[in-house]
Amino acid sequence: MSEMDAKGKSQSVGERGKVYADAASALAGLVADNLTLAVGGFGLCGIPEALIAALRDSGAKGLTAISNNAGVDGFGLGLLLETRQIRKMISSYVGENKEFERQFLAGELELEFNPQGTLAERLRAGGAGIPAFFTATGYGTVVAEGKETREFDGKHYVLETALTADVSLVKAWKADKAGNLVFRKTARNFNPACAMAGRVCVAEVEEVVEVGEIDPDHVHLPGIYVDRIVHNPTPEKRIEQRTVRGAK
Repeated sequence: MSEMDAKGKSQSVGERGKVYADAASALAGLVADNLTLAVGGFGLCGIPEALIAALRDSGAKGLTAISNNAGVDGFGLGLLLETRQIRKMISSYVGENKEFERQFLAGELELEFNPQGTLAERLRAGGAGIPAFFTATGYGTVVAEGKETREFDGKHYVLETALTADVSLVKAWKADKAGNLVFRKTARNFNPACAMAGRVCVAEVEEVVEVGEIDPDHVHLPGIYVDRIVHNPTPEKRIEQRTVRGAK
């Protein structure tokens, strides 16, 4: 089946394969103004560094970014805030980024704030084709303002809608050429849910192996969810908060 059948593209997956030469080519034909993106990562852990830089270099504007947070000043999604390419963030944790704070307080950046578990479930629901769900989290707070609420067995719940994206950008440790992914330790965080919620998913990985080299029982995300792969064997993996012991 060609990608035109499944995702509106004309080139056959079998003819081209999923592995692209670099991040820019992996985003070619996908990036445009006013896209909604789901970007994996937690703080600076498990973020698709090369893909974010390539997205910055594309110059696409008016973006809506679904991500747990917005990186830090000068790194991660913070790069796209500096260039004013993000119009709206759908996030959970919004600290660690002074430019985020400045734009939000100045009314230059729209923010849809979510409790962290709610954000994860909204992405999971989007990938699973579930349009909405009820959760007790946020009832009676500003999170519930303007949303439907219901009572079940004497407890109050808020209706939250699913999240989907035009393009998902995720980071994994290893992929085979069919797109089966393995995440390393806590980098597994939001990446699988983001991948599943995107119409098209691009995965940045540190290792690419042949099909069959990953034990099926070790696959964290099946390749059916991954459309394109870019190999980045030497990511920076910057430490967000470095704490050291003082000299004695």
